This record gives sequence, structure tokens and C-alpha cells, in this order.
Amino acid sequence: MVRSDRPSSVRPTLADVLAVPDATLKGNQAYDILRREIVSCRLLPGTRFTEAEVMERFEIGKASCRIALQRLTQDGFVTSMPRHGYRITPITVKDVDEVFSLRVELEPLAARGAAGRVNRAQLERLEQACRQRITVDVGNQIDFFLEANRSFHMAIAVAAGNQRLCRMLSGLLDEMTRLVALGFGVQGVRPNIENDHTAMIEHLVAGDAESAAMVARRHVETFRAMTMEKVIASLRDTAVVPAGLARTEGGAR
Repeated sequence: MVRSDRPSSVRPTLADVLAVPDATLKGNQAYDILRREIVSCRLLPGTRFTEAEVMERFEIGKASCRIALQRLTQDGFVTSMPRHGYRITPITVKDVDEVFSLRVELEPLAARGAAGRVNRAQLERLEQACRQRITVDVGNQIDFFLEANRSFHMAIAVAAGNQRLCRMLSGLLDEMTRLVALGFGVQGVRPNIENDHTAMIEHLVAGDAESAAMVARRHVETFRAMTMEKVIASLRDTAVVPAGLARTEGGAR
């Protein structure tokens, strides 16, 4: 038997293989923070900025900043301008039209598939959350509404049992969040959904697929008109967007 004097190599464990590098973790954290600021329109569409400004405002390192900006660019939220920094992707009337044109087709499809399969208590809880006014600050009211409203519509999509439909609607609702934040947030008005959610719940629980689909379509079309009006007004009011990012307290390292 021949013995080797070489030190035996240590095999990596599964945990070692699956471990996420620290820079990537921090980059993901930075991405989440920046994405939230962009989607909520706290950073206005069209704003130009540099890596240095992002690093200073959010107190993050260069590697984390670049990972975050790369992901945001891939998502379409940020546009890279070589030698000139970055720009938060503007919102246009066409964006509103495209997002709602898809929603008006997909939401009724989800409602049909979810008829007779929904959790009534869950939907009623989310519907109530959509109406709550937990703060006097309109911006926070809009944030709370958007989160509850997204959860309501995604609960219906999940109940429909179509994973591809869920992914498509999830992306559209994320885009819609930014449209609503710009339209209603800049105008200082909280969205009003009337009684459409309540009617949808009744039809979905009863298993009336066609009535649920009809209300879903009407709901999206009504909200589309409201959002378009507010976005047009906000685009007019924010015709001049800030150059650079102002520093705020706190951040992610």
C-alpha cells in the first residue's frame, strides 16, 4: 500500500456550496431598498443619479451598489447612461395603457379559474385592509392600500391554480404599483375602489365564474381610467425632475 504525503483535500460541504457570498447578500439588500424607493416613486421617474450618490444616500458599498443597479437595470426600473450615470426609467401614458390592457384580459381569466375555490375569510380580510386608513399621511395610506390590494388580487390568481398566470399578474401588479404611486401619490389622493372587491368575493364564493369575470373586468377598467387621469396630472406637475439624489437618514450597509 502506497501512502501519499500530500495533505488530503477537504471536500466542501453542501452548506459551503449553497452559501451566498457576503457581497451578493448586501447587493440584494441594496436592491430591495432601491427598488422600494423607485416603485413607491419616492425616487421620481426620470431622476438622474450616479453610483456615488446612491452609495452616499443609502450608505452602501460600491460592490453592493453595482449589484443592485445591475438588477434594477435588468428589471427595467433603471437605465444606464455610459459615462453619465443612471436614470430612473420614466413613466409614460403608454405604460399605463399597456399594463392595464394586459390586466383587463388576465384578471377576468384569474377570476374564472378561482370561482368556487377561494378562501372567503382571506379575501374579506384583505378587502377590509384595502379600505383601512391607519394614518393621516396620504403617502403611507397609498403604500398600505397597494400592498393589501396586491395581496387581494394575487390571492385570486393563486386560487385559480395557474402558475404562469400568477407570474404574469405578479409582474403587472408590481408595475401598476409604480403607476399608482406616481398618479395618486403626487396628487395626494388615496385610490377609491368602491364595492368591486366585495362583489367579486360574493361571485367567487358562489362559484359564479362569469359574473366574477365581469366584475373583475369592470374593476380593472374603472381603475385604469382613474389611474390614467392621475398619471397625466402628475406627469404635468413633475415635468421637471430632480438631478441627483438627496441624502436621507439610514440605509443598508
